[in-house]
Amino acid sequence: MFPAMRVKISGLDPHQQYYIAMDIVPVDSKRYRYVYHSSKWMVAGNADSPVPARVYIHPDSPASGETWMRQVISFDKLKLTNNELDDQGHIILHSMHKYQPRVHVIRKDCGDDLSPVKPIPFGDGVKAFTFPETVFTTVTAYQNQQITRLKIDRNPFAKGFRDSGRNRMGLEALVESYAFWRPSLRTLTFEDIPGIAKQEYERQNLRVDSVYAE
Repeated sequence: MFPAMRVKISGLDPHQQYYIAMDIVPVDSKRYRYVYHSSKWMVAGNADSPVPARVYIHPDSPASGETWMRQVISFDKLKLTNNELDDQGHIILHSMHKYQPRVHVIRKDCGDDLSPVKPIPFGDGVKAFTFPETVFTTVTAYQNQQITRLKIDRNPFAKGFRDSGRNRMGLEALVESYAFWRPSLRTLTFEDIPGIAKQEYERQNLRVDSVYAE
């Protein structure tokens, strides 16, 4: 998935073990098309039939709260496909549909059944977070040539398409023009995980500090 999603978490119990996982869910029941003359996405009909749900478990999982809190957690190794017969563990999505990534913080004792092919467990010790700015439309080919150039130069999985003789100054200017992809850090607080006593919540004050794409 490019740009990759990255999050920073604080407020975890430093000595507790946690899984970090991501799944991606449809935003609505529509299929879209890109209208070139107006540079807009328009509804083109109803969504295709649902695809098998999959979960990406961060490869550092499980890890202590201390470990998670001292790093920016990147999902740069997460891979997407529109192949419904995929057997590589990639997250399967339909092209030309809108999706919302969800980040899950799962206490280890609640994640014993965590699996890439099973729904995320629920209940005490499990919490999901979504960010409106991470909603995206899936494509198999970019609709904008500038985005194509940007991905070829910046995405590590597109190295084979790079032209070593290209003028990088123009591309650097293009990158700067997309500075809104890395918004200012902001703090989002939320209620405690069910089952944690009030004083425990006040001590931990679990929250996700920021998310930005790169």
